[in-house]
Amino acid sequence: MGLYEDPTAEYSYLCSDMVRSARLIVDTGIHGLGWSRPKAEQFMRENTFCSEAGIQQEIDRYIMWPGQACSYKIGHLKFKELRNLAETSLGERFNIKQFHDMCLICGQVPLPILEEIVQHYIHTIQSSSLLSS
Repeated sequence: MGLYEDPTAEYSYLCSDMVRSARLIVDTGIHGLGWSRPKAEQFMRENTFCSEAGIQQEIDRYIMWPGQACSYKIGHLKFKELRNLAETSLGERFNIKQFHDMCLICGQVPLPILEEIVQHYIHTIQSSSLLSS
């Protein structure tokens, strides 16, 4: 998409992605592997550029909300999968703004429902294209 035209912008994106990955590991470490708070804090210190206050906030978040990072990542991967499906199925008829509007207008829905909505969206676009041909 050309969003990161200079190395600094891309570096910033990669740093943010590194934090998201570390969150997933910390969430799993605390709740799945029995990590102590100090161990989780040390992991964040060694693997992110977060400030000490940011690390404390992240650790508090994942201690109080088990599975949040995991559910976020699963949703992120599913959304990317559905976008790829729509792009592949619709080809040049795919409109990213329309796709995002369609997904967001539904509000919070379970992923299987979102998948049905995207399938319906694809079918509707394909059907309307057939009718106009």
